[in-house]
Amino acid sequence: MKIISYDRSNQPDPKLSQVQLFKTSPNSSLKSILVASLGVLVVVDKKREIYYIENVKFHIDTVKGLGTFVEIEAIDSSNERTEEQLLEQCKYYTAAFGIQEEDLIAVSYSDLLLDQSQSS
Repeated sequence: MKIISYDRSNQPDPKLSQVQLFKTSPNSSLKSILVASLGVLVVVDKKREIYYIENVKFHIDTVKGLGTFVEIEAIDSSNERTEEQLLEQCKYYTAAFGIQEEDLIAVSYSDLLLDQSQSS
């Protein structure tokens, strides 16, 4: 099991994300402890394919109840590129894939699912 925390603004255009990842052992009781103490707000059921072109990571996500999405993530773990260069990489691939500005989503899958359940 992995626990992932994203710190990013809710805006539709490319955004800086701070990501924290915590991996547990396969038989860890952490999930049951967290569920018992915090509850479950929403479950995001997704299948993800990941591809790379150099330092750019592409997530192809199929999310149950929402559809299919592409996430383009320019990563610089070695501090070789500026934030502006990373942004330009994202913009380049967004244009190359024909993704329009109105196609961009400002919020997370969990936010979309919660909004969908509240409007039903």
